Amino acid sequence: MCGIIGYVGKENATPYLLDGLSRLEYRGYDSSGIAVLSDDGTINLQKCAGRLENLRKQIGALPPKGYCGISHTRWATHGEANDENSHPHFDQSGKLVMVHNGVIENYQKLREVLEFQGHQFVSQTDSEVLSHLIGAAYDRSEEKGGESAERRLVAAVREAVKQVTGTYGIAVMHADAPDFLVGARLGSPLIVGLGKGENFLASDVSAVVAHTSDAIYLNDYDLVCLKGDEFKVERIDGGMADFQVSQVEYSAEAAELGDYPHFMLKEIFEQADSVENAFRGRLSDQEASAKLGGLQMTPQELRDVDRIVLVGCGTACHAAMAGEHLIESLARIPTEVEIASEFRYRNVPMDKNTLVFVISQSGETIDSLGALREAKRKGFRVLGIVNSVGSTIARESDGGAYMHSGPEIGVAATKSFTSQYMLLTLLALLLGRMRDMSVSDGQEILREIRALPDKIRKVLQLNERIKEIALKYVDAPGMLFLGRQFNYCSALEGALKMKEISYIFASGHASAELKHGVIALVTEDLPSVFVAPKDSVFKKNMSSIEEVKARKGPVIAITTEGNDELDRIADEVIYVPETIECLNPILSVIPLQLLSYHFAVARGCDVDKPRNLAKSVTVE
Repeated sequence: MCGIIGYVGKENATPYLLDGLSRLEYRGYDSSGIAVLSDDGTINLQKCAGRLENLRKQIGALPPKGYCGISHTRWATHGEANDENSHPHFDQSGKLVMVHNGVIENYQKLREVLEFQGHQFVSQTDSEVLSHLIGAAYDRSEEKGGESAERRLVAAVREAVKQVTGTYGIAVMHADAPDFLVGARLGSPLIVGLGKGENFLASDVSAVVAHTSDAIYLNDYDLVCLKGDEFKVERIDGGMADFQVSQVEYSAEAAELGDYPHFMLKEIFEQADSVENAFRGRLSDQEASAKLGGLQMTPQELRDVDRIVLVGCGTACHAAMAGEHLIESLARIPTEVEIASEFRYRNVPMDKNTLVFVISQSGETIDSLGALREAKRKGFRVLGIVNSVGSTIARESDGGAYMHSGPEIGVAATKSFTSQYMLLTLLALLLGRMRDMSVSDGQEILREIRALPDKIRKVLQLNERIKEIALKYVDAPGMLFLGRQFNYCSALEGALKMKEISYIFASGHASAELKHGVIALVTEDLPSVFVAPKDSVFKKNMSSIEEVKARKGPVIAITTEGNDELDRIADEVIYVPETIECLNPILSVIPLQLLSYHFAVARGCDVDKPRNLAKSVTVE
């Protein structure tokens, strides 16, 4: 959600900070700001609501100069999106400045205490309360004297964060401690980027990948002190911190737009490669099965699994729903999907042989992380399916599988869905071959998996055709998305993409549910998108399409190449290559992604940064 980038080194901080903020725009934000400590000891702070371009214009041709600075993109939680609520925030003295990701749940009570002590606040945010709290602790220690400004600042951060309830990822700077930054995290991601004669503090590695490939992923309750030529990671309680320097998995070029007009379109077109990356090195012809060594479970431990719980949010939850169908169909293991935000507050009955999977592209989703910790607290083995190496979910899970999709910058998830689907297919294949799946069935799945990249490229050749369809229905007030069995998740995902980036009403349903209430929405102006490949339930889908056409509703159908039965009834037909039933959603969801993309672009929407949304949801 919100983005943090801090710099301390030998160069002017401002260009680094602005570049980092531009790389964090994809996370979703409604204001931005920057604070730079000048050589004369003054803090130059500029911030404003709106897009980063507004901040650039405000800064103008004479950017603030200094070798240490912090900056922020804010996604509003407490207080509306305006200039005053933008970050960074000063303390009462005006000598300390801070940026904050997360939520301080007890901020109101703390604010009342501080106001009683004479503090005056200029915003409605919970974050400003924390800056005042740190500043007050620093001022008290200054009166005592005896320590350097740097150590007093560290002690003040320690004292303040122990008083707050909630989550935080913070970067703090003080005029008395030039060329020195302090960071701390609890529940909100924070990384350290290590350069040569310069160091970075950021909420996301993408903000610093252009400058360094060495990163430290901080753990909860870690505190870091940064100078240009040194760093120190400690625990907030003063103990030693356990950390390691990791290599960033992708290059800065991988996160660039290239020749595409939007990141979303770029990432849709990357899916042939990202799906192949998800299964590369994980197929075993000898065993007619999959290899997932990252699960860190013996064959016997996997055979002993009696039940699986899949946990996720948004797109990851839709992938989990597909996973439920895959695992139960191919491996015959009872599987249940839980929305991460609900799981942690439900008392879900699970026996000792239950295996939990947490699915998250970023590996930092706060609800999914909370679900992971709740399951581990109850003694269950928890595995992760994530894209971001070094993320919190990856580090705290007992094992898992990386998607290896590369950076996904567009807020609307695309390639992460198909990669998650592929990993869940591999899991279902692995577990199925350990039970009653035949060698021949396993070999067929392997053949079809290997054929997917070329088939995806063939689907992507339909881009212009799908654009024509989108333009035809661009004035539609909404859309229905319908599918059955494996493609029920495709319908849900197609509706989510349309809602996220075009802001129209869109609703996904199992096709057979049409007559149980949904059909009341059908009109001549409301298109229905059916995912209806030539599979075991095609005739059932045909019946549902007939029901819509009987009420004069427009129908856009996605079906299998060579199937001409829909030509006579559907208004528009999109043909995807034939594959086995369990893999069809990987092909059928791509036209839905392209449909939503072209529909939103035609309506003038910002598809990469849709309103009110954030890429990585790190607050409850």
